[in-house]
Amino acid sequence: MDLKPIRMILRSRRTLMACAVGALICAATLSQAQEKFIVVASTTSTEQSGLFGQLLPQFKAATGIDARVVALGTGQALDMGRRGDADVVFVHDQAAEEKFVADGWGVRRYPVMYNDFVLVGPAADPAKVRGKDIVTGLQKLAASGAAFISRGDKSGTHAAELRYWKQAGVDLAAAKPAGYRECGCGMGPALNMGSSSNAYVLTDRGTWLSFKNRGDLTVLVEGDTRLFNQYGVMLVNPAKHAHVKQALGQSFVDWVVSAPGQAAIAAYKIGGEQLFFPNAAR
Repeated sequence: MDLKPIRMILRSRRTLMACAVGALICAATLSQAQEKFIVVASTTSTEQSGLFGQLLPQFKAATGIDARVVALGTGQALDMGRRGDADVVFVHDQAAEEKFVADGWGVRRYPVMYNDFVLVGPAADPAKVRGKDIVTGLQKLAASGAAFISRGDKSGTHAAELRYWKQAGVDLAAAKPAGYRECGCGMGPALNMGSSSNAYVLTDRGTWLSFKNRGDLTVLVEGDTRLFNQYGVMLVNPAKHAHVKQALGQSFVDWVVSAPGQAAIAAYKIGGEQLFFPNAAR
C-alpha cells in the first residue's frame, strides 16, 4: 500500500494547523498592541465612593484609553508609583505628593478636587465630641476611652488622622488612648468595623455618603477648616521607569483636570449630595 498520499495529507493538515495557530497568536499580539490602557494607583476613597464608576467610562469615551485602577491607601499607591507599577497616581496627601515629585518619582502634581473629612460615631455620642472642632473632639475622645477605629494603613486619611491626634496633644507613639484600635484596612472595612462595634471613625465624606452599613453611626464633627481634604494627580516619571506609558498617562492627567473631567467630578452625587468639588483651575 502506498502511504505517500496519506503522509502528504497529514503534513498538509499539520501545516494548516500551524498556520492557524500562528494567525491566532499574531491576532492576539496585535490586539494587545492596539489595546490602549494605563494603570492608575489611587486611594480607596475614590473607588469606594463610586467616583471612578462615573469618571472612567467618560474618560474612555473621550480618549479610547482604558484606565485600570488599583485602589490602595495613599502611601501604598505612592509606593506603586515608586516601583513603576503604575502610570498615574491619584491620591490625597499633599505633603507626601509634593515629596513624591521633589524626589523625582512624579513629573508634576496637579490639584484635581477636594472634599472633607468627618468624624463619625454612635448617635448617643458617649465621648461628647459633637461639634465643629476636630482637635477638641479627639481630646475628649482620648479622655473618655471610647472605641476608635483607625485605618492604620498609611493612607491619606490615616495621615490626616495622625496630624489631628498630634494637634490634640496625644502622642500615639508613647501611649494610644484606651479605645484606640488599628485595622490596617481601607475606608469601607474601617467603617464596617466602626458600625459593628459602635466606635468612632475618621472618614472622608465621599466614602461616608456612599456607605450603606451605618448602623447607629452618624456624623458628629464636621466643618472644621482643618478637615479639608485635597486630591492630586501625577504622572509617574518615565525617566525613572522607561516602561511608563507617558503619552497615555498624561492624557488621563490632562482629561481629569480639563473642563469635561472637572464637570464629570462635579456631577457625581449620591442622594442629591455632591461628593467631590473640582478645583483644578484654582
